[in-house]
Amino acid sequence: MNREVTETDLKLYRTAVSMLERSYSPFSGFRVGAALLTKSGEIITGVNIENSSLGATICAERTAFVKAISEGYREFDTIAIASSGQEAWPCGICRQFMYEFAPDLRVVTGTEEDNLRVLTLKELLPEGFRLQ
Repeated sequence: MNREVTETDLKLYRTAVSMLERSYSPFSGFRVGAALLTKSGEIITGVNIENSSLGATICAERTAFVKAISEGYREFDTIAIASSGQEAWPCGICRQFMYEFAPDLRVVTGTEEDNLRVLTLKELLPEGFRLQ
């Protein structure tokens, strides 16, 4: 179920787009930016950072979450994700990583501001694993 796009969603998406230039993606050329909104109203950004070993590559979503968590944030509302090409839905690893902290997280992505879609993380990862 796609949700209505809010002004906050647009602001977050614009912030994610502004992060694309900071992406380190020399191998794939696929740039991704993310903007994560905490429940307290802070916006934490992230980009994808590739590595020649490939396995050490980190996605923009996890970069934003790691930055936020390391700064003491534990409650999250929405994440917007932008890419240099197509819609950038979180990969499986990111979905599980984010689910650990925010199963009800709103996820916003699209190819342009007037073409955004909003789903919840639970919709993207039904029955995600989480220790209680």
